[in-house]
This record gives sequence, structure tokens and C-alpha cells, in this order.
Amino acid sequence: MIELGQLTKRNIKLFFKDKGLFFSSLITPVILLILYSTFLGKVFKDSYVSNIPPNISIDDKILSSLVAGQIFSSIIAVCCVTVAFCSNMLMVQDKVSGARNDLLISPVKAHIVALSYFISTFVSTLLVCLFASILCMIYTAIVGWYYTAVDVVLILLDLVLLTLFGTLLSTIVNTFLSSQGQISAVGTIVSSTYGFVCGAYMPISSFAKGLQNFLMFLPSTYSTSVAKTHTMAGAMRQLQQSDIPQEVIDGIYKFTDMRLTFFSHKVSVGAMYGVVAGTIVVLMIAYIAIQVVGQKTTKKHIFRSKKQPK
Repeated sequence: MIELGQLTKRNIKLFFKDKGLFFSSLITPVILLILYSTFLGKVFKDSYVSNIPPNISIDDKILSSLVAGQIFSSIIAVCCVTVAFCSNMLMVQDKVSGARNDLLISPVKAHIVALSYFISTFVSTLLVCLFASILCMIYTAIVGWYYTAVDVVLILLDLVLLTLFGTLLSTIVNTFLSSQGQISAVGTIVSSTYGFVCGAYMPISSFAKGLQNFLMFLPSTYSTSVAKTHTMAGAMRQLQQSDIPQEVIDGIYKFTDMRLTFFSHKVSVGAMYGVVAGTIVVLMIAYIAIQVVGQKTTKKHIFRSKKQPK
């Protein structure tokens, strides 16, 4: 446990000491919040208005709160994955510099080294995402705050769950990377595509039916919807208390992906949590299996290279 604590502390320190890596991770949620509130915010608001019958009026503050909740969920859904890939770059950098090989031939057990990368990535990502959540809550308080203490707790629990998902996903992918070029390529692909795949930039309900059906097989769809159920909960409660017809409210639930349909079957919130939790378990098992197989191969290669005459 002492070795695990020391290695985890070392990884976290290296992440925060790397100014370029740290600030690029930290500025991501700030940029997303500015872009979302400036550009996508108006798009989201216009979408609500266009989906509400003209004879029904909704308080502008409630609409703004709905938009803020949607932006909030989009930011944490994206950041929990993209920041995890960024903070997990240390694992690949250690391969490039040779530090990983030094750790593997040291008295420290290989599974301790692997676990330290996982824990440090989770902690670093969670800290950055907590910062992003605070920014989003401040923005929500400005435009319209309807959260209860329970809502805030549930949002934070969702944040932990999504961070765990992002950490496992990034750790598995980065296990197979071994150069700076690969890091850059994967980082670019993830940052540019994940927001679309998970339904953060635009609701999946606005996509073509065929694409909707495909995305319903991806756990990222459910992780974003899980976040929306709580970041938009306060505004939806306020909407229900405003004598708005139930059909309109149901339409908003469906349009914003808070209620998903898997081939004509409604997906409950519990089922969405089950998909995300099940994916985390599968990823955890996959990561353990990869490490067990990979570490045996790596150690054999290291010792073989050490024995070769110079």
C-alpha cells in the first residue's frame, strides 16, 4: 500500500507540474462553457421554443435554466472522458521515456504500477471535472437556479460515475499507445468526435433514425442521459408546476434525451444507470485482463533486452 500511495502521488504531482498538460485540461471546460453558452445556448433555446405549441408560453427564466442544465450535462459528459485521456497521457509518456520499464523491473509489483496510473488518472480527472461543475453551477445560478440539495448530491454522484467510466476507457486505450504521435492522434480524435457520439453537442433525438439506433448501442449515450436527468431536474420540476400540458413536458423529456427509446422500448433511468455501471464493470475486467497478459510479455521483453550484450 505504501508503494501504491507513493506512485499515485508521484503521478498526480507530475500531471499538475506539467503546466501545458494541466492548463490544457483545466481550460477545456472553461472554453466549452463559453462556447456552449454563447453559441449552442441559443440553439438549444430555439429548439425548445420550436417544439412548444405557439399557444403555450413558458417563463424565460425556466427556459434559460433548462438550457443551463443541458449545457451542464454536456460539459461534464464530455470532460469526464476527454480530460481523462489528457491526464492519462503520463502512462504513455513513461513508456516513451523508459520510466515504465524501470518501474516494472523494480521490486514494486507490476499490478501496483498499473493501479497507480488508474487511481491518479481518476483523481486528477475528478478534480478538473469538479472545477467544471462549480463553473456550471455558477452559470446556472445566474440564469435560473432550481436545484435542491438532493439534486446537487446526485449530480456529484453522476460526476464520480462518469469519471470512473472515462478513466477506465482512457486507461485501456492508452495501454496500447507507445509514442507521442499516437497520443496526439488519439487525443484529437476523442476531443473532436466524442461530443457528437455521446449526444452532448446535439440531442440524439435530432439525428436520423438509423444513426439514433446505432448510438443506442453505445454506453456514452446513456452516460449523457444519466447526467441530464439530474442537471435538468430542477427546471423540469418547475415546468411541471407551471400548468404546462403533460404532452409538452413529455415532448421535452424525449427531445432532450432524458427519456431514451431503444427500438421502440422505453429505457428507464434505472436501466440507463445499469448500462453505465455494467460498462464500467466490463471495462474493469478488460483492463485487468490486459494488464495480466501485457505485463508478462513486457517483463520477458525487458529481461531479454537486458541480457543481450552491448
